[in-house]
Amino acid sequence: MAQTLQPRALTKAGSFKENHLEQWLLETFNQLPGGMIFILAVFVVAFLEALVGIGLIMPGSVLTVFSGWLAFHGKASISVIMTAAALGALLGDLISYWLGARFGAHLWNSRLLKKHEGLLRLAELFFFEHGGKSVLLGRFLGPIRGLVPFVAGASQMRPSVFSCYAVISGILWGISYPGIGYLGGTSWQQAETLAGRLGLLLALAVVVFLLVAWLRHKFLPRQDVRRARHDGPPS
Repeated sequence: MAQTLQPRALTKAGSFKENHLEQWLLETFNQLPGGMIFILAVFVVAFLEALVGIGLIMPGSVLTVFSGWLAFHGKASISVIMTAAALGALLGDLISYWLGARFGAHLWNSRLLKKHEGLLRLAELFFFEHGGKSVLLGRFLGPIRGLVPFVAGASQMRPSVFSCYAVISGILWGISYPGIGYLGGTSWQQAETLAGRLGLLLALAVVVFLLVAWLRHKFLPRQDVRRARHDGPPS
């Protein structure tokens, strides 16, 4: 059964507004569904973010981290949330790979992907530079997360090799992103003020941002993507 998030007791007259805001936030969170509906929502979010095209407009990573925070407060078991996130991510990757292998040339010129041609070329360069590792690393590089499996399929990467990397990356992503939110919920309860709690969330966001920035700097290709815009899709 889902727990109800409780605000802290008022300790100082000057903290009335702070606690009022906190109470409003907690009441809002308590309105969110728990149990199987919540678990299914986590699965769908992870699945949609991994789909080619849709993942470009889906803030799945943020929502998945938030699901870990809600899991800490009793909306669902964190292990079940991690499993749902991993399975959704894996299924999305497999479908994106299949779409690339089956309809790569056609979808490459679709209106949605044409709007993000620079990112698509970046994913292509990233794949050709790192091979199978790009499937694993690309899952943690937001802008190209759903594009690398598509490029892998369009480039006729062997299904067995792709599946191996996709399973590993899906499991790691499914554990780490809800896990960040869950650990944030643990520290959240230990913070003494709302300002401290917001500062904690900001610190977690900075850590994630710096990690992603380091991965992008280290692994993304340095070639000018704009030079590849006139090239065709992989044959």
